Order: sequence, then C-alpha cells, then structure tokens
Amino acid sequence: MKLAAIDIGSNAARLQISTVLHNDEVISFKRVEYVRFPLRLGHDVFNFGELTPESEARTAKLMQVYKLLMELHEVEDYMACATSAMRESSNGHEVAKRIEALTGIKIHIIDGSKEAELINNVVVQALDDRQFLHIDVGGGSTELNLYKNRQKINSKSFKIGSVRLLEGKETKGAWRKIEDWVEDNVDSSEEITAVGTGGNISKLFNLASKTSESETTRAEIERIRNHIAGFSQEDRINKLRLNADRADVIVPAADIYVSVMKWAGANTIIVPDLGLKDGIIQLVYSQWKKKKHLS
Repeated sequence: MKLAAIDIGSNAARLQISTVLHNDEVISFKRVEYVRFPLRLGHDVFNFGELTPESEARTAKLMQVYKLLMELHEVEDYMACATSAMRESSNGHEVAKRIEALTGIKIHIIDGSKEAELINNVVVQALDDRQFLHIDVGGGSTELNLYKNRQKINSKSFKIGSVRLLEGKETKGAWRKIEDWVEDNVDSSEEITAVGTGGNISKLFNLASKTSESETTRAEIERIRNHIAGFSQEDRINKLRLNADRADVIVPAADIYVSVMKWAGANTIIVPDLGLKDGIIQLVYSQWKKKKHLS
C-alpha cells in the first residue's frame, strides 16, 4: 500500500510517496517518490499580504502534477498541508478552495502548533532520554520543541524563517522572543543537544564534516555558513552547485540554527532525515487505519 504527503511551505512544495511496510507488528514507511518544487509563496505573502494570481496558478498546476504522480503510483490515501505562507495570506483559504475545485486536492491550512505536532511525532523516534531542543526552520516560521526523556516539555512557533529573513519581513523583536523563550525553558544545568529538521539544515549537514552518521557540531555548521556566505548568489549556484531557491535562503536559515544553538548552549546537532512530510504520512496511515476499522 502507498500513501502520500504534500507539504506546501513558504519556499517550496513537496510531494512524498511512501510504501507501508509490515514487519510482524512493526510498521515503517519506505520513500518511493520525492519531488520538490520552489513555489516561493512566502515572497508574495510577506511582501503583499496575499497570494497573487500568478502564484495561485502555479500552485494549481503543481497540484495537478502531484495528483497525476499519485495516480500513477496508485496511492491509496494522501493529505495536503499548507503552512506559514498560506495561513498568513489574507486570501489563503479562498485560494485553497479554488485549487480544490480545479484539481480535487483539498489543502489543509494548518497552524504552527499542528505543524510542530506532526513533526514531533516522527522526530521523537530519533531521540533518547537526554535533553534535546528540536529546531525546525521553514521559509516563514521556526518551530522549537524541547524534549526530556523523549517527552515534549514545551514548544513554540515563531514568525521568523529563511524566506521571511531574506525579504527583511521578520516580525519586530522576533530574535529577542526566541532568545527569551530558550532562556526561560532550557535547563542550563543539563547538557543539551539540538535536533535540526528542514531542507536548509539537511543541505548544510550534507556539506559539513560529521562526528557520526547523523550528527555534527555547531562550529561546523557555522563554518559551512560562513563559507557559503563568502560566495555571490551566482557562484553559490555555479561553483557550490546549490539550487537557485536554496542558494539565497541557506545563509539566513543557518543564522537561525546557529543562534538558537548558541542561546541554548548546544554544541552538537543531530540531523535526522525527517520532516513535516513524514509526520503527514504517519497521520494519513493512522486515519486510514481508523477508517478501515470503522468499515
């Protein structure tokens, strides 16, 4: 059986299709298709407060492509979720309704707490009993989740992200709010490890020297950030071989990860290959199971 997740973010929209694997009583998901397209909805919303007709048309066209891919893969069930850009857009709900009428794909516009919950449900599987600060940086928002003994102690969503920083549209005092939250919630008497999710930290991690298969240091992330910042946008694309929509946002995103780690006193960061799309797949499976049980 195949399930799918569509994640419509402020920078890009992703489609992930996974096969459900059964090993005795253990359920796992194997990715069989992954497509990412840079819609950049955040550019419209953070500058003009709404989605333009051009962005709506591109999003609708992309949803049609994703629908065809799901049909080819014979996907049993799926869910499409939109985050920061669409939820802050004054016409986000109207656009979502028109896209559903045109493509048949219902877009769920989720709030920051739901976004954090979906990511939490998969990230917690990568943790042990130590203190962890999970940092998820998107195009329009940053979600922080604090864990102890694999239990979420606290969480907060902040209106600061890579695209928002790039456009100079972060909310006033956003940096201070994050610093204050970290200071108020992190137990400084205990060692803390950061957990990073999001496309930018995955790319930074790929470029970094690693202390293990899924771990590197704050100093190494900062070194890679400074290395990339030394190149022009054109050279980041041609010499560093970064995608155009990654080349301009990766430094602002790195600034968020590094700053939060410094404030928390975290010297190492784990970067599991997990994110919102994986949380959506897990939710789709649990809902499918309920429907099957009820029928």
